[in-house]
Amino acid sequence: MRVGLTFNMKRGETEDGQEPPCSIRNDNQAEWDSPETITAVRQALEERHEVIPIDAAEDAYATLQGKRPDIVFNIAEGASGPCREGYIPSILEHLQIPYTASDPLTLNICLDKSRTKEILAYYGLPTSRFRVVSDNNFSFNSLHYPLMVKPLYEGSSIGIRNDSLVRTRQEMRERVLWLLNNYNEPALVEEFLPGREFTVAILGNGDDARVLPIVEILFDSLPQGVNPIYSYEAKWIWDRSSNPLKIFECPASISPELKSEMESVCLRAYSILRCRDWCRIDVRLDSAGHPHILELNPLPGILPRPEDNSCFPKSARAAGISYNQLINGVLDIACKRYGLS
Repeated sequence: MRVGLTFNMKRGETEDGQEPPCSIRNDNQAEWDSPETITAVRQALEERHEVIPIDAAEDAYATLQGKRPDIVFNIAEGASGPCREGYIPSILEHLQIPYTASDPLTLNICLDKSRTKEILAYYGLPTSRFRVVSDNNFSFNSLHYPLMVKPLYEGSSIGIRNDSLVRTRQEMRERVLWLLNNYNEPALVEEFLPGREFTVAILGNGDDARVLPIVEILFDSLPQGVNPIYSYEAKWIWDRSSNPLKIFECPASISPELKSEMESVCLRAYSILRCRDWCRIDVRLDSAGHPHILELNPLPGILPRPEDNSCFPKSARAAGISYNQLINGVLDIACKRYGLS
């Protein structure tokens, strides 16, 4: 089978994964994949298929139109705007080329944290109360501090810094204005959930969708005195593959009751948002120990090396699934969905 591989590649990195230290002031490529990750995905697919690499930052439409692969393994995050993750899938829909993962509508909705939370709340799924702020109007007073302040349309902890957890109205105003000025997009202000945090990997579709071993984020591994949040500093600065933190536990040490509740909530969210093939869902517990959904990631990060601390491959390894098996398994799930042999 001829398999296209669509991606956005980080610039300034080398094939062996060596990269300059992440800059907290230069996070615009944090969602994109390194040459090392793209090579790992390509090599996994090449175990069974002919692979056509397609850089989504270049003339992807013409390449896809000319090459017309049988199916596309899509990991392209897009370049800019709130609908960027739907760019390549929209092209593929237009060209009627099958592809892995969710469709443009689901990708774009899940990237918009407020739209995701509105849909979850409509269906009665637990998510913290929030407001969206697009200007300097701070007229709302109904949220309870402490609050988390995030950019509305970003992933990979972009724009979420250690000081994104605010405890006063003045801190909230300062953080919102900083986001508006630096990211040119609205801010999501949501009530902070004080409990443990987890991430839940899901594979499959319909009744075949299953939860892989749950990952817990261990905040006591972070530098002393910082906030217990998975910030940009925690993800990209303090936790480096050259010196990885012991920040994750998988499988998480949780009761059977909590495991069942978390799996049920996440599978419902996966179905309600119409996710396909795979997704990683971030969850945090409230003060009573009940899981609330933070966000859905229908294009999950898949850094290949264990020391990279990438959660979906970590969860897969805990389930006895190697990296190459994971990549080819996702392709097989998509092929089954399309009725391809």
